Amino acid sequence: MQTSRSTLADANKRHPEAVFEAIYRDLYTTYRNRLSSDSRTNKEPKWMKRLQIIDSTTISLFSNLLFKGVGCHPKTGKKKGGIKVHTVIHANEGVPSDIRFTSAATNDSFMVKPATLSKGDIMAMDRAYIDYEKFEQMTQRGVIYVTKMKKNLKYSIQSDTMYQTPNGLMEVRIQQVTFTKQMKDEEILIHKARIITYVDEEKRKLISLLTNDMDSDPTEIINIYRKRWEIELLFKQMKQNFPLKYFYGESANAIKIQIWVTLIANLLLMVMKKELTRSWSFSGLATMVRITLMYYVDFYSLFNHPEKDWESILKSASEVPRQLTLFD
Repeated sequence: MQTSRSTLADANKRHPEAVFEAIYRDLYTTYRNRLSSDSRTNKEPKWMKRLQIIDSTTISLFSNLLFKGVGCHPKTGKKKGGIKVHTVIHANEGVPSDIRFTSAATNDSFMVKPATLSKGDIMAMDRAYIDYEKFEQMTQRGVIYVTKMKKNLKYSIQSDTMYQTPNGLMEVRIQQVTFTKQMKDEEILIHKARIITYVDEEKRKLISLLTNDMDSDPTEIINIYRKRWEIELLFKQMKQNFPLKYFYGESANAIKIQIWVTLIANLLLMVMKKELTRSWSFSGLATMVRITLMYYVDFYSLFNHPEKDWESILKSASEVPRQLTLFD
C-alpha cells in the first residue's frame, strides 16, 4: 500500500528534524573509519587525510516565505525560495562530516570556524569564504587554507617570481603579499599570504589561488585546490539520485527532514559501495537498491554476484504457491 503525500506531509510536520539529524551524525560516527579506510591511500598524497573541503549548495523551493532565496524566477519575476545546505567533508571520506541549513541568502563564511580546527589541518574552499580575520586566526593555529582569489582584493606585494616553461611560456607565478584591514576596534589586522597563479589548460585561463602556506611546492597547493571538486561531485550525486526537486511537506521541518533522509541514504549507499568487491557506479547501485529494497535478500551477496542471486530469487518466487481467488 502506497502512503499518500498528505500523510507524509503531516508526519514530517510533527516529527522533529533533530531526530533525523541525530541519526545521521550517529551513522557518520559509526562508519567514518570504514569510509576512510582504502587500499589506495598509500598512493595518495600525505595531505589527503588532513584535508577538509567546505562548500554549500542551494536547493530551490516553491516559496520564499520559509527560506529567503536569491534572485527571481526568469519568467514570473517572483522571488524564489531556497534552502542552503552548508557542508564540510574530509577528502578521504567523501560524505559530509558537518551540515548546517540556512536560507539561500545567508553568506557562507560563518561555516569557517578556526577554533574547531587543529594544527596541521588543511581547508580547501571557494572564494565566498574569504575572511582576513579568520584566515589570520587559522595561521596562528597552524591551519593551512587554500582558496580562490577574488578580483577586487587589495594587497601589497612583497615579492613576485615567475617560472617559465622551456618554450618561454608562464608555468606558475608566485607572489608573497600582505593584506591590511581596519577592524571595528580601530586595530589594524595584518595578514601575510601567498598568491599562486597557474595556467588551467582545460579552461584556457589563468587561475589565482590564495594560501597561507608559504613553503609547500606550488604544484601541491594546486592539487589541494583541485581536490575541492570532490564536494561538487557529492552535491551532483545527491541531486541526481534523490528526490530533492519535490518535497513531501511545506513546513521548514518537513523540508529539513527530507534533506536529512537524503543524507542518510547517501551515507549508507557510500558505505555499501565501499565494502562491495564488485565495482558499481553510485547511480547504478542506488537504482538496484530501489528495485530490491522489499526483497529478503543478502544485499552484499546480491550486488557482488547479481547474475547468480537473481536466478535464486526468481526460482524462489516461482515456488511460492499461487493464492486462490474467491471463485477457484
